[in-house]
Amino acid sequence: MKPDCLRDVVETIKRRLPPEGMSTKVIAIDGPGGAGKSSLAESLAQALDGAQIVHTDDFAGPENPRDWCSRLIEDVLAPLSRNNHGRYRRTNWTGDKSHVEWGEIAPTEFVLLEGVSASRSAFRPFLSYSIWIETPRELRLDRGLERDGEQARDRWEQWMTEEDEYVEQEKPQQAVDLVLRGDQDLRI
Repeated sequence: MKPDCLRDVVETIKRRLPPEGMSTKVIAIDGPGGAGKSSLAESLAQALDGAQIVHTDDFAGPENPRDWCSRLIEDVLAPLSRNNHGRYRRTNWTGDKSHVEWGEIAPTEFVLLEGVSASRSAFRPFLSYSIWIETPRELRLDRGLERDGEQARDRWEQWMTEEDEYVEQEKPQQAVDLVLRGDQDLRI
């Protein structure tokens, strides 16, 4: 996608209204692992005057890959829907139980919800706009192994199977406002 088209996306997002009663426009950036979600989120955050980013990886984890969405709703989306601050305990992916990190989110004009299943049906009542990034499986695996190392191949293959189940069940690419190709430059 050309940068001019992405600037059009930013303008569309700016024109969107938040859900009734909310002052924050939550924009979901969804797609499977390695699709390019984080890169797009960082670019959109800059284009939206430093919008805050909440990562689904801060809620999911190796020990809890699926049953974390209620915590994201309770700790982030529900407070934002009442125009309040949210506070959440981030998942520690290193396994060091002595290190606890907290995230805070303010009810600002824009908040980006980035990560696998960010546009899931349970989150949609809180969303103003949603994007799905479609990227070839081989490219996603290559990106993941480049980031995490070859020793992570089995874990990546397991994640990809779990992501396939999410896609089959929820069909997010059919419910979002925009589908982008992750094998193209998604910087604005």
